[in-house]
Amino acid sequence: MIVVSIRKVKYDKNNEWEKLIRTSSFSRLFKKEPTMPILIDGKKTSEEIKNEIAARVMEIKSEGGKIPHLAAVLVGNDGASQTYVGAKVKSCEQVGFASTLVRLDEDVSEEELLKKVEEINDNPDIDGLIVQLPLPGYISVEKVTSKIKPEKDVDGFTPANVGRMVLNWPSYVSATPNGIVELLKRYKIETSGKHCVVIGRSHIVGSPVSILMARNENPGNCTVTLAHSRTKNLPELAKTADILIVALGKPGFVTADMVKDGAVVIDVGIHRVEDPSKKSGFRLVGDVKFEEVAAKASAITPVPGGVGPMTIASLLYNTLLAAEKKIYK
Repeated sequence: MIVVSIRKVKYDKNNEWEKLIRTSSFSRLFKKEPTMPILIDGKKTSEEIKNEIAARVMEIKSEGGKIPHLAAVLVGNDGASQTYVGAKVKSCEQVGFASTLVRLDEDVSEEELLKKVEEINDNPDIDGLIVQLPLPGYISVEKVTSKIKPEKDVDGFTPANVGRMVLNWPSYVSATPNGIVELLKRYKIETSGKHCVVIGRSHIVGSPVSILMARNENPGNCTVTLAHSRTKNLPELAKTADILIVALGKPGFVTADMVKDGAVVIDVGIHRVEDPSKKSGFRLVGDVKFEEVAAKASAITPVPGGVGPMTIASLLYNTLLAAEKKIYK
């Protein structure tokens, strides 16, 4: 495992994030240079993890072993889903995995999709299987997810893997929560005894990451509060957090007045918002107002380039575990 040395980031006039922080309203109000937070770079960290996985694949090849193989099922022509699946296939090539992309028509029947999942389940050459979400409304996500064999469920979504994760048994941990914990670990963020507030209770991010942060492990050993859109006095609660993980799905929801000085802020959200100044006509933002919150945080993930890249890296790591039979022996 690669250890990342941590230090306060030196000012670089060409760094876009630092420009934002130093021109923020916070800086102008107090007319002094704000303390630069640690920028938790998920893009860089994900590349480190991919390099580690690629090195292991080279060892497997030299030993005459089986190359890890990931299969992805894509239903329909949703643009975002095609982009996500394309990035996963490209990452497989980058680390030396074999990959299979199964495309199904948007009007595919639930029965046909379940049959395809069974077919991949029974293929001994395929180690990991993901079904890209969302699915058409007439298809039961529960049925499809439950049909995937737990030993091939590298997304960590099946009841078996979620249950094993809750019990702290060996399991495939869903990719985004696993990526968050790995970032905290590699950046040596102290978590023991800290108050962690998670905003967002989805079964994909909020709920599992709250469990991981409370585990008797490092990272972990936090006192965790799981909050959501209906939590009373949410701004006041968020301000008590030493570690604030935001996965609510609302652009710019967390503002500076919701964050304690010196807090660690992990922004899981990613949204397109209109921006006429950009050639594309839009820019990407998170659930946190980066410019103003960064002026108060001790460490923060940017959007893009924070949690997002770690999701694919974690998926690749789970696939390697599956190929080497490390979870289900």
